[in-house]
Order: sequence, then C-alpha cells, then structure tokens
Amino acid sequence: MKDPRITKLAEILVDHSIGVREGEKIIVKSSELGQPLVEEVYRMVLRRGAYPVCNISFNSLNEIYFKHATQKQLDSMDQVYFQTIQSCQGLINISAPSNRKALSGVDPLKIATRARANGPIHDYVMEDKIKWVVTNFPTQALAQEAEMSLEEYADFLFNATNIDWEEQARYQEKIKDIFDRGSKVEIKGPGTHLRFSLEGRKGIKCCGRNNMPDGEVYYSPVENSAEGYITYDFPAIYAGREVSGIYLEFSKGKVVKNSADKNHDFLQETLDTDEGARFIGEFGIGTNYGIDRFIKDILFDEKIGGTIHLALGQSYPDSGGKNKSYIHWDMIKDLRKNGEIYVDGMLVQKDGRFVI
Repeated sequence: MKDPRITKLAEILVDHSIGVREGEKIIVKSSELGQPLVEEVYRMVLRRGAYPVCNISFNSLNEIYFKHATQKQLDSMDQVYFQTIQSCQGLINISAPSNRKALSGVDPLKIATRARANGPIHDYVMEDKIKWVVTNFPTQALAQEAEMSLEEYADFLFNATNIDWEEQARYQEKIKDIFDRGSKVEIKGPGTHLRFSLEGRKGIKCCGRNNMPDGEVYYSPVENSAEGYITYDFPAIYAGREVSGIYLEFSKGKVVKNSADKNHDFLQETLDTDEGARFIGEFGIGTNYGIDRFIKDILFDEKIGGTIHLALGQSYPDSGGKNKSYIHWDMIKDLRKNGEIYVDGMLVQKDGRFVI
C-alpha cells in the first residue's frame, strides 16, 4: 500500500518548493533507493504539463569514482550535467544514501579538487539560475545515522516536511525583522563569545523553497567583521568525515586558530582548501522547533529551533555575501542552554527562545 505521506511530500516539492509550471523541464535527481518518492514526483511533474528529466545514479558510483579517477578526470568539470542544468528550469534533488560513510576513506584533497572543478555548476545553482530543492528519502543509512529505526526515521522526516509552510513563513518574518533592523550581532554561550556585522546584508527566509525540511533565517555576514571565538557542541560533518569538539578563533573575519577533539587534521586540510574557506559565508538562525534533536544530518540539524549555525566558505549572493570558496561547511551551535544572542547590544534570544 502506498504511503500517503510520500504523495504529500511530492506535492510540496512540486507545487510549493519549485512551483512547477506547464512546459518546464524539471530534473529529478536521486539514487536507486529514492524510487518511491522519485515516482511520485515524476508523476506529478507530468500532471502539471512539464517534462521530467531523470538523473538516477547508484550509491556505489561516487566511491568507485574517487578510487579510480585520474587527476585529469578530477580536474574536469561534468560538462554534460552542467549543460543539462542550463537547459532545465527546475531541479528536485532527493538524497537516498545507502552508506553515509562511503567517502570517509577518500583523500580530502581529491574531494576538494572535484568540488573546485564543478564549481561553476555549484555557482549556477546557488545563484538561483534554476529553481531547486533538496530533500531526503528515508533509508537505512539515514536511520542508522540518526540512531532510529527506519520507521521512526520516516515518522521524524515526514513530521518535519509535511507541515504548513505558509505559517512557518509568517513566523520567520518576525525573526527576520529583528535582525534586519540591527547590524551588530553578538553570540554568547559556553566556550563562545563571537561578534560580527550584518550591516547592509539582507536576511533570507527559508520556508520550504530550497530545503525540505526547512526552517531558518540566514544572512551572509560582512566578510572581515568576525571577532572572537566559538566552540561547537555538535559534531560537524563534511564529505562523510565527522569532526567533533571544534574550536574556532576569528580575527578580522578570518579563522586564525582552530582545534578539534576528533579529526583535527581533516579540519585543518578543509580550512586550507582556498582563501575563502576560513571566512564565514553564512549565519543561520534555526526556527523549526518541531526538529528537536541532532541526527547528524545538516538538512535537519541546521533548522533546530534554538540553535544557530555558521558556515565556513561560500556565502550567498542573494543575501549580499561576497565570500568565494569551494566549500560550504555548516557548523551548529546549541544555544538552548545558557546561550544568548544580542543585536546592537539588545538581548533578543535567551536559552534558544526569542524574548522580543
């Protein structure tokens, strides 16, 4: 029997997230494990009078690629996929992994090289030259990473995605107004005292357009403004590597000192990817209080109500960001216990709840 929650999520992706219109070409990208949601999305795209373009791959291919690709192949952009992206109007990316650690043994320099080569594709999407949304489909790998059964994870996912996104948008507008009216942001918490500027930068509401689930308001801080230090409570995961106990110290916007309890070498190597990797590309405020636990999946974790996240690397042009990098690494700070946010010296959030 078909799970009606899959049909509901497909409707949200097609109609709310990217607003499929008649005559458009829509890429549906996933792996073999995403088949149930892919089929529903495919069906709905057709019913809207649009043209689905399927991009389905096997989970095992990335591991094979990094094991056997030559340096020349790593340095070569995926021209065929880029041309496909450029010829389409929408992209629905359904993540359905079989192993979240499949690339943990891959040299980080290979991953960074590949990211640089495909940089134009990343930039094209991030500059919103195509409508796009990314979501998860429940798999055993995602459930295991979240320390749940598959059934529990499916409940968790659909409870976070199948909600009233217009109501969420109205709530985010109130939070956005607080930060839009100010310029200087100060974050305080255990092992943390960080200051930066949002002067002239535009806040962006995230209410189900690009991420599903969603629930954040983000900014791109002034690039040279970060001063102070931050300690992260949750592990930060990038390219299948888990780095825990991260401490970062900033001066003139740049990470000048760093440490980690686990996988510090990987942290250091990633910070050295390029010049922009040491600057903050994003400041995000979690607004989805329905997501109440950390599950080692940034699609959910950065939305947790009462947390903030700072991403090192690429900033968002739509919020005025100017930092360029081939990484974008979100790291989450939990402010629900002894955390405070100030805007222009005024306390606006305490222990994860807004006070004004």
